[in-house]
Amino acid sequence: MARILFVMTGADHWTLADGTRHPTGYWAEEFAAPYRVFTGAGHQVVVATPGGVVPPVDRSSLAPEANGGQERADEVAATLESAEELRQPVRLEDVRSDDYAAVFYPGGHGPMEDLAGDAESARLLTEVLSSGKPLGVVCHAPAALLATEDESGTSPFSGYRLTGFTNVEEKQAGLADKAAWLLQDRLVALGAEFSEGQPWEPNVVVDRNLHTGQNPASSEPLAERMLPSVS
Repeated sequence: MARILFVMTGADHWTLADGTRHPTGYWAEEFAAPYRVFTGAGHQVVVATPGGVVPPVDRSSLAPEANGGQERADEVAATLESAEELRQPVRLEDVRSDDYAAVFYPGGHGPMEDLAGDAESARLLTEVLSSGKPLGVVCHAPAALLATEDESGTSPFSGYRLTGFTNVEEKQAGLADKAAWLLQDRLVALGAEFSEGQPWEPNVVVDRNLHTGQNPASSEPLAERMLPSVS
């Protein structure tokens, strides 16, 4: 059994371009589906957040229309309810990368608010990338990679093929025109080779030990793609 670290947002809002706060958090499916994949394979999940706060769920991600129907929404909600790890997070500041076999970042707009500028998360990402251990990042969570950029404008993720929530998807979700910045634009500016799939369809991109998924539908196949490398 391996220990897998889930690094999650502690933010319950996303500050828009006009300064208003859009309620958010982590996207339920992006925790629930990978959690089931990893724990179903016998692995242990540990949740870490900035300051050790309990990660807030984006309430809209629990709605039936966000999960393909009521039955699927009930399954996701049941997973969140049973996952004690969500209620007992460790402090991200205290995390040692050597203690984990893999690291996974669920998305939601929350990471755009806090992890995008979190130095401890940047430290962890840099360590895991250089270690060769599996690193999974899905949907809006690649915003955390932006914090790895140094004063000279370089990042260890520059030149990597990856994906994340696209400009098209943000526009179709109705928030692109309100956002202070868009994830795809910032990842390209970071020097990443952004791979854009069809909106809302699963898209997983693997470059060396970096595994990324485009959107909520990509979270389960992303975890399944990582699983053989977890030891």
